[in-house]
Amino acid sequence: MRPLLLATGGTIATHPGRPGRGAFLTGAELLDTVPPEVAGGVDVEDVVAAPSWDLDTGTMLDVAFRVRRAVLEDGYPGVVVTHGTDTIEETAYLTDLLAGPAAALGGIVLTGAMRPANALSADGPGNLAAALSAAADPALRGCGAVVCLNDELHAARWVRKVDATNVAAFSSAPHALLGRVRDGGVQLLTPPPPRPPAPAGDPEPAVALITVYPGIGPEQLTAVVDAGARGIVLEGTGLSNVPVSLFTTISDLADWGIPVVIASRCRVPGAPMKPGVPPGGLVDDSGLAATVGAIGARGLPAVKARYALMAALGTGRESARTVDGVRAWFAELS
Repeated sequence: MRPLLLATGGTIATHPGRPGRGAFLTGAELLDTVPPEVAGGVDVEDVVAAPSWDLDTGTMLDVAFRVRRAVLEDGYPGVVVTHGTDTIEETAYLTDLLAGPAAALGGIVLTGAMRPANALSADGPGNLAAALSAAADPALRGCGAVVCLNDELHAARWVRKVDATNVAAFSSAPHALLGRVRDGGVQLLTPPPPRPPAPAGDPEPAVALITVYPGIGPEQLTAVVDAGARGIVLEGTGLSNVPVSLFTTISDLADWGIPVVIASRCRVPGAPMKPGVPPGGLVDDSGLAATVGAIGARGLPAVKARYALMAALGTGRESARTVDGVRAWFAELS
């Protein structure tokens, strides 16, 4: 049995100027661009045809759930998702969070392209061929969801898009590259990151993401809660710092059962956020933010911390839908 291909659009499928045929190639048309010895016997499902910057959380959840079912219920040995590169790292990480036992049973690979399908040097066919080969290789089992472009395999937890135009657009830095696709197989270069905590149930999609800035007012936080947010991720600065002017509101939200997770616009260590003042004085306020109830993002960038908070607020356990439950979930995240 060959891997399943799920098509969601993106630049890899973009083919402008096709009269009467739409701007996106179907999954079957994408498969036709790959050598038959790689594409033969692959099943295809078209999920959506859209640029990834226009996908909504519901569609990303649909992809993640379909990947899990494909492995656990339908018995596919692997799944490949074609996806736009703008948010591929987000869908990859959400899929990784929800994969559960599917991560140990099949390869889960997301791929895309930096050039459209009608470009003279389109990179999509090569990326798709590499992704299909990787998903079929037993070496990828246990690695969780990965992003495959330019023959590189990036762990979903570590990958970031760092260039908007170059075919070498993705990086796992400061972590090592997980692996490469060579000679039709997977060459692992470093152990994958530890598996995330098991999902408690369906994720809570009503999680807001706010970037802090000098002079930000607490009304920015209360406004999203008034609009229905069940949790908030703040993208802070430096070592996950946020202005002291937000502390009272963070504390109030914790008392109201609304968890606030603090990430950073910078690369930061994955150590837990510990309450208190660092030795030697007030170097940063992340410890103080923890004192008033904030939860550290464990080194995740803010966009991925949002999906982690969605998973932590999962509906499977009522105890998980509390600030203490979310804090305990993040404490298990490595």
